Amino acid sequence: MFEYQKSKRYFAQVPGMMEELCEKELLELGATNTKTSYRGVYFDAEIETIYKINYTARMLSRVLAPLKTEKCDDAKQLIKIAQKIRWEELMSLNDTFAITCSVAKSKVTNSLYASQCLKDGIADYFRERFGRRPDVSVSNPDVRLNLHIEEDIAVISLDTSGESLHKRGYRLLAGEAPMQETLAAAMIRLSKWDGEKPLWDCMCGSGTIICEALMHYCKIPAQYLRKKIGFMNMPEFNKDNWLELKEKIDKDIRPLPKGLIKGSDKSQKMIDVAKDNLSRLPFSENIELKCNPFDHVSSFEDGLLITNPPYGIRLGERDEVEILYKELGDFIKKNCKGTSAFIYTGDPSLRKSIGLKTTRRIPLVNGKLEGVLLQIDSYEGSKKGKWINGEALGKRE
Repeated sequence: MFEYQKSKRYFAQVPGMMEELCEKELLELGATNTKTSYRGVYFDAEIETIYKINYTARMLSRVLAPLKTEKCDDAKQLIKIAQKIRWEELMSLNDTFAITCSVAKSKVTNSLYASQCLKDGIADYFRERFGRRPDVSVSNPDVRLNLHIEEDIAVISLDTSGESLHKRGYRLLAGEAPMQETLAAAMIRLSKWDGEKPLWDCMCGSGTIICEALMHYCKIPAQYLRKKIGFMNMPEFNKDNWLELKEKIDKDIRPLPKGLIKGSDKSQKMIDVAKDNLSRLPFSENIELKCNPFDHVSSFEDGLLITNPPYGIRLGERDEVEILYKELGDFIKKNCKGTSAFIYTGDPSLRKSIGLKTTRRIPLVNGKLEGVLLQIDSYEGSKKGKWINGEALGKRE
């Protein structure tokens, strides 16, 4: 038996600074005995729960099923360790495979060489038993494996997700600095938006936030568009059970009321990209998309504004971006009464340019950028006893 079959324990890779959020999501989806670690969550689950987590989780990156754990202080040892795993239970000679490797605080320091040694061990295993070996395919493998070596302990796992879970399948086109789908989903979750108020992304770019808002409200599973998921390579995978569970989950999908979600951008090119991405999702025809700068809108009251403005990464853009953030702050103050704004920026120092008091500042990572999600609640004049996210606020000017 493989390790995960004995222990029923798995490891979820998660985006940076989202460990606790992802732990809560895992618990909601049926995981038990959770424990967070750096960029990950350990948890226990039955096989049907692994199906559900991979199909519906909005914030996880991958779910790994440990096959074997052994001491390894030399990468060449992986060739022998690979001989102890019954690979034919996970892949056939006609399948392709790929290995993702990471090393930390270990005598093995070269992740590329370590993955090469594991690949050689798998190849030797198949040649000795079957006379030939499966091929490697980096771009689109049938089976994905994960190797992690830390403090000279190697963990070889099957990736039960296959392709990273942030890839939903709707975004074939993107802008210059696209937001990861998992981050957009986290922003919507942190906003506690439930569809009672209209949601607007006033700088929607390629539409990731509004796509995730649509999927969230309509209860469309995160991997609704995916045809193959990594757990289909698990020896205990039962196609009938999976299809029955999928059908049950899909029955909860509900339509989107017209006008509940809208997006806008000053670039017609980006509006066209957003329309193309949205077109792959059900009910996208009920989302309003317009090409106009946010300050051309007369008002947006009693709603939720959630957006990801440019960060000004390129040299010479800083001044322009600071002006943009100031204009956004002025717009929220004057035109968005009764509205909560959630603004993600990859440069936390730009918060000062907005010029408004923040209710919350939540550190979140977008790729390699350590940014922050700002919550700003806009009121007309001063209000007493106003409740936000279950907490009473005092007088505000």
